[in-house]
Amino acid sequence: MKKKYILFFLCSFLLSGLSAQTLEQARTMFSKGQYQEAKPIFKKQVQSQPGNANYSFWYGVCCQQTGESDEAVKYLEVAVKKRVAGAQLYLGQAYNDTYRYEDAVGCYEEYIAELSRRKRPTEEVEKLLEKSKANLRMVKGVEEVCVIDSFVVNKNDFLSTYKLSEESGSLFSYNAYFQTEGKHPGSVYETEIGNKIYYGEANAGGKLRIMSSNKQLNEWSAGRPLPENINAAGNVNYPYVLTDGVTIYYATDSEGLGGYDIFVTRYNTNTDTYLTPENVGMPFNSPFNDYMYVIDEYNNLGWFASDRYQPEGKVCVYVFIPNSSKQTYNYEAIDPQKMIRLAKLHALRETWKNKNEVAEAQQRLAEAINHKPQERKSVDFEFVIDDRTTYNFLQDFKSKEARLLFQKYQQNRKDFEQQKDRLEELRNSYIKANKAEKDRIAPTILEIEKQMLQMNENLDTLEINVRNLEKTNSK
Repeated sequence: MKKKYILFFLCSFLLSGLSAQTLEQARTMFSKGQYQEAKPIFKKQVQSQPGNANYSFWYGVCCQQTGESDEAVKYLEVAVKKRVAGAQLYLGQAYNDTYRYEDAVGCYEEYIAELSRRKRPTEEVEKLLEKSKANLRMVKGVEEVCVIDSFVVNKNDFLSTYKLSEESGSLFSYNAYFQTEGKHPGSVYETEIGNKIYYGEANAGGKLRIMSSNKQLNEWSAGRPLPENINAAGNVNYPYVLTDGVTIYYATDSEGLGGYDIFVTRYNTNTDTYLTPENVGMPFNSPFNDYMYVIDEYNNLGWFASDRYQPEGKVCVYVFIPNSSKQTYNYEAIDPQKMIRLAKLHALRETWKNKNEVAEAQQRLAEAINHKPQERKSVDFEFVIDDRTTYNFLQDFKSKEARLLFQKYQQNRKDFEQQKDRLEELRNSYIKANKAEKDRIAPTILEIEKQMLQMNENLDTLEINVRNLEKTNSK
């Protein structure tokens, strides 16, 4: 009997030593940021001692840092309640990741007050607080949109899932369009008649920027970056332009809820600039990557992609019915948990209100998927003669005089675009310049602006004269 007690004691000692060693290893991994490796060890510890504040903190942080924020919340709440140092910071982040923005705001405010009492810096936490406040405003304005279907596909080939009408233009990967090799992340949008493209391309610093290029005289112009209020810090990619030619959707990872967020802006023809971009909000955007927002006006269907809650290498493409004007849910009248589900697009059927509307949209989607695209007609240009006639090739002109004048119009248009590019470069240089450089650049900008006004008037006159010549001489 005595031998059994000795054996039991030795086994218990060895096991406790092994446990302590394993816990020590987990703490070392935790300090190195190896949260995935440390998590299962802390999980065992917190299961055996659920009231241990430190175990709850370590396991909660591991969960929050590895994308399991829902699991993290209950353990971090225990750690905060038992006043573990720094727990409020991670609990605020977990609240933010789970759309509990009001709780995140309260948590950060309490943490800032505590840091202030201890005379510790608060700047970083104040930034997190402002972000949670911005997210709270966003969740109070979730758009009431009907999402009719979704498809989980390979991220590398997600664009093939978009089934757009010919009238809405075409989408390509950068590699496919420019016939390049490697894993270039850029995407390309080409207009319906193929005379203009918008695309994401890496600059010298490796950051993606949206460029545009026009087809002139059967040649593509050099790529021109869109203005800096679009091409801000971070990566900017996934452009799409509505058929109005002025509304552009794109995605950037420089600001927003997290990862890529979808933004919209419009071109102001009077000032030759884009308006201040706006975040399209929830449910389109999330703390994950959301991008490639497209409105097919012909089929009355919208598309966007997101990797929210998807495994590595996969992305979910959502199809929705576009609203003619933005309509939002009544935040104050809806249960908070239901509001979070709607913001997350947790269940598509929760967004359905009119079954007939859904059925009709699903029928349009089925037809779009089964539609065999017409062979794309390559055109040199688009020149409107009248409401019924548009020319795409020089040989379309019946009048020799009109054809020669149109060629002059094309060259003048090319000169105008080149001056436009030069003006854009000078304006960008002016913004970054010191006072002396601004004084030097300003007269040149004013002179080019004056020239372009005259060039634009001449183009308008030439266009009218070409149209009139063709109509008169082809009768």
